[in-house]
Amino acid sequence: MSQRYVAAVLGAHLVLYSRDADADRKFLAEVFGLESVDAGGGWLIFALPPAEVAVHPAEAPGAELYFLCDDLTEEMRSLSDRGIVCSAVEEARWGSVTRVPLPGGGGLGLYQPRHPLAIKRNT
Repeated sequence: MSQRYVAAVLGAHLVLYSRDADADRKFLAEVFGLESVDAGGGWLIFALPPAEVAVHPAEAPGAELYFLCDDLTEEMRSLSDRGIVCSAVEEARWGSVTRVPLPGGGGLGLYQPRHPLAIKRNT
């Protein structure tokens, strides 16, 4: 029987690189309502909802940010009401997915999962 190692990790810190960081920070605060702290000089660090990580096979290493939701259609409608145009929904075995463009040129995924979640939900 193998012994499980428990790391002293207290959380995760995700970095998004942007051509217009100020616009993307404003977007995260105003569109997704993420709370933040100022790390100094207006450098905002945002709190994220509970997270999980998956490792997928790929041709090259990389990372993507996806926000999970219970009702993708409703989230897309809410974003549309605020002038945000999402990509067409793609149906995958693991969930329904759209892409949300960020003002700085990047984007993030928004999806309604069909798989069991690793995160603990407050109900």
